[in-house]
Amino acid sequence: LRELARGWFDQHLRGLAADVPAFEYAQVTGLSTADGQATSQNYVSAAYPGLTDGSAQRDTMALAGPPQVIVNPPGGSPAAVSSLPGLGQIGSLVTGFAVDLPGQVATFAGAVLDSPVQVVGAPSVTLRVASPTGTAILFVKLYDVDADGQPGLPQGLVAPVRLTGLTADLATASPVTVTLPAVAHRFETGHRLALAVTTTDQAYQASTEATTYQVALGAGSIDLPTVDGALQDAPSTPWIPFLATLLAAALLLGIVLGWRGRRRRPDVDESLRDVPLVAANLTKAYADGFVAVRALSFRVEPGQVVGLLGPNGAGKTTTLRMLMGLILPSEGDIRVFGHRVRPGAAVLSRLGAFVEGTGFLPHLSGTDNLALYWKATGRPAADAHLTEALQIAGLGTSVERTVRTYSQGMRQRLAIAQAMLGLPDLLVLDEPTNGLDPPQIREMREVLRRYADGTGRTVLVSSHLLAEVEQTCTHVVVMNRGRLIAQGTVGEVVGASTALLLDVDDRDTAMTVLAGMEGVAAVQEIADGVVVELAGATGSGLVRSLVGAGVGVERLTPRRRLEDVFLSLVGEDSHDVGQ
Repeated sequence: LRELARGWFDQHLRGLAADVPAFEYAQVTGLSTADGQATSQNYVSAAYPGLTDGSAQRDTMALAGPPQVIVNPPGGSPAAVSSLPGLGQIGSLVTGFAVDLPGQVATFAGAVLDSPVQVVGAPSVTLRVASPTGTAILFVKLYDVDADGQPGLPQGLVAPVRLTGLTADLATASPVTVTLPAVAHRFETGHRLALAVTTTDQAYQASTEATTYQVALGAGSIDLPTVDGALQDAPSTPWIPFLATLLAAALLLGIVLGWRGRRRRPDVDESLRDVPLVAANLTKAYADGFVAVRALSFRVEPGQVVGLLGPNGAGKTTTLRMLMGLILPSEGDIRVFGHRVRPGAAVLSRLGAFVEGTGFLPHLSGTDNLALYWKATGRPAADAHLTEALQIAGLGTSVERTVRTYSQGMRQRLAIAQAMLGLPDLLVLDEPTNGLDPPQIREMREVLRRYADGTGRTVLVSSHLLAEVEQTCTHVVVMNRGRLIAQGTVGEVVGASTALLLDVDDRDTAMTVLAGMEGVAAVQEIADGVVVELAGATGSGLVRSLVGAGVGVERLTPRRRLEDVFLSLVGEDSHDVGQ
């Protein structure tokens, strides 16, 4: 700049004649080893192309691509990357760093170049855009795609545009001319030009509303300003571009090494896409040496209502927190519909959960809390199934009161309704019956069964109320001290019983008949009927003897309960678990 300024002053103030070209432009070629600044090749032209309207030389290049739908994610995140912070000049020299995210970008490509194209100035293109909100914030980029298909963004230049007055239908959308940033760049033979229209860019503040746009080309081409220039001088250090490329390669290698652990195993197991939950060798250890979960493995199939059982400190809540991506396992992995669970994983949108507290805003009503929660997900309000969720909650008109006036039971029911918003494929509930009275517990039992029966949806319930689990769940997973000690259907875990419970119409006669039978060790009358401890006799033999004595038998069931099995498995006294 100093040299240019000195030359101008010498010519116009000192009157010194100077052979100054009418137009000169520079094309960046590398970095200076002395000061880290960009080095360039200078080109000169006999005339400045922009002195009069229409005097600039422009080439029109055809672009191809169908109308495309692009989505702006909720909160504008994740966002595309057009430059890497901290790279400085390297970011404008090395191509390949720009990353556009699938679903957020519409791409229109040109044909392979049969001769170089030198672009000097601001390219322009016409687009047609439709938006349901009437406005759109978009980012337009012109890529240089090499023969290997690797796109490079010249100098990291992006054109952020805000469009207003848009229609909701692409068929009626008017063409809009977008002028891209001025650039001096040479597109080599064998390369292609590609125009990208994205909804996000990390370098800019994008819209935070979840919106879907339709984008199409207007004229089907792009106007490229060109200049016929002659090379004035050669770069002083031709090996600098190689050095810049080497530095960029080293940076990329570091990124690859940093993510190598994640890329070593696939994120999706295709064979498990239809399986709601699979935990494999799941372990969670903390820095102080405490191991909350150790080598836990279990599988949950579609349509099951699974009870996760264990005394306090067994690791149930830690397991659920790993399932939701709130914490990472120390070893092993957990998959939801085949996808490895990580914080923020997209598959978590198929999971509804209520774990460790309600977290409602006390100054809002129950309805407002549910609506605000669903709005934060960025999904359409129609997909919330809010009416069904409120019916499940059973709050009646109380749902319109502020949450600060709710009892513990009301908060619990509202939290369960929140977890069911959207009718997720996998519903995870941690102690869902806490704070509910017996009628509400019975209603919740039916709700969970209806949620899974015949729908293919799955429910995972953590609870210490063993009687409720036995009546509600189809399968159980029993944990103790972080380990798996039993799993299977409720019947499989309860196993064979040596005691039978009989419901008869004449208890006195039944007890007399049973007490005199061989193979009967003991007979006891309880509130639910008559309990018989077997010592060789069979259930069919008992029924035959009772019917022969004129006693009607309404029902015969095994006496052994899940609570008895649970206590024998965990080796704890009954005061360690609730009823």
